[in-house]
Amino acid sequence: MVTQELVRVGIIGGGLMGREAAAAIARWPALVDHPVRPVLTAVCDVDPHALAWFERIDTVRTTVFDYRDLLADSTVDVVYIAVRHDLHETMYVDAIRAGKDLLAEKPFGIDLAAARRIVAEIDAHPHVFVRCSSEMPYFPGAQAALRLIREGILGQPIEATNAFCHSSDLDPGKPLNWKRQRRYCGDAGVMNDLGMHVLHAPLRLDWRPATVYAVLQDLVPERVGPSGRKEPCDTYENATLLCTVQSGGRSFPLTLLTKRIDPGQKNTWLLRATGMEGGVEFSTRYPKTLRVMRVDRGEQVWQEVEMGSQSAFPTVTGGIFETGFSDAYLQMWAAFLAERAGELGNRFGCVTPQEALISHRVWAAALASDGATAVAP
Repeated sequence: MVTQELVRVGIIGGGLMGREAAAAIARWPALVDHPVRPVLTAVCDVDPHALAWFERIDTVRTTVFDYRDLLADSTVDVVYIAVRHDLHETMYVDAIRAGKDLLAEKPFGIDLAAARRIVAEIDAHPHVFVRCSSEMPYFPGAQAALRLIREGILGQPIEATNAFCHSSDLDPGKPLNWKRQRRYCGDAGVMNDLGMHVLHAPLRLDWRPATVYAVLQDLVPERVGPSGRKEPCDTYENATLLCTVQSGGRSFPLTLLTKRIDPGQKNTWLLRATGMEGGVEFSTRYPKTLRVMRVDRGEQVWQEVEMGSQSAFPTVTGGIFETGFSDAYLQMWAAFLAERAGELGNRFGCVTPQEALISHRVWAAALASDGATAVAP
């Protein structure tokens, strides 16, 4: 049994992802010999009903309505912030200036300018450890696919796709919320919301987009607002980006898909890459199945490898069992706290501030592109 460093965690934003963070910390004993033991001690939310949910967690000693009160709490070591996109810059900068280590929800600010200011603040406070949230690559099948790519299974790359698609906005009668309004979500729309999930793995493979061509779709321009009347729903629900990546003196296409309206999908993350010598494909739609291709005597041979439960950090869960979102989310937190403690080793780490900044550059390029360079046949 390793000696674990105690880390006291505060959550700002007690909604969906704040509760997920609390659940992950509560499941910490599932990890085997992790060097850190987090304890959730403080929560902030402006909604009393959201705060009331955390009463079931007996380690929580402080609940506040003003996030600045939580940042002023000297007993909190790390903060996790999960709030509306338009609030990210102010809260992230305040957390950094308060000397709190930070796991930030994506995106890093509402746009590229905000991301630059956040990264500049991090550079001005080098003692503060900051990473960005992206849990989907921690599925065991995704980790295995990344490992095979790093080991050279592709040979010369032909093409790659990383996608995160669901259909939560398919119903045009769904009420308007903040993620469907530019002033809160940002001009990049779905790219701000889902985009970091589809750039995390490519950037770790050194597949940085050199050019971007985008098709952006605003499919439902109005939804019913709180007043009961139709109001503008002015964000992009779907974004299809065709990027070029330079590798070994050659280029190959990298397709990035982020969609809130993709009929047939519930909530699917997919990575597929092919090359002259082999390929890999993994989708969370089939969480136990990794598809691997190798070229054998001129023939492509596709195999299915059944994946178990084990990801970047070992857990007590039996290897034959299936991984889900909560497991991947726990793995992300394990990576964040291990890297903060200097114990990540060669495991897959969380999104860095520079990677988050690159993502905003890609979204800005997509906004500038959006059909502008298409050539009619």
